[in-house]
Amino acid sequence: MSAYVVMLRERVADPAELAVCASSARAARAGHGVTPVVGHGAIETLESTPFEGVLIHRFPSVEGTRAWHQSPAHQAALPHSQAGADYRVLIVEGVDDTQGP
Repeated sequence: MSAYVVMLRERVADPAELAVCASSARAARAGHGVTPVVGHGAIETLESTPFEGVLIHRFPSVEGTRAWHQSPAHQAALPHSQAGADYRVLIVEGVDDTQGP
C-alpha cells in the first residue's frame, strides 16, 4: 500500500540552509521510488493556522518512507532542513483502492 510523506513548512529561519537542503533533496530521493505530488504550490488555508509551504511525496510503502528517512543521503540533508525552517513531517498511509467500495 502506498504511503505519503507530508512536509508542512511553518516558518523559514535561514534561506541559505534551505538552499543547501534543496540542492541535496533529489539525491536523497534516488532509489526510493519517490513520486513528488505537491511541491510548494499555491496554498489556500481553509481552517487553522496557515503554512508557508507544503511538500507531499508518494512512496510505495510505509517501510519505503522509513528507509528514505533513515538513508545516509537524507540524514546528511536533515540538519540543513532543520536549521533552515520549522517543519512538521508526517508519514500517512495511503488508501488501498483495490478493496472496492
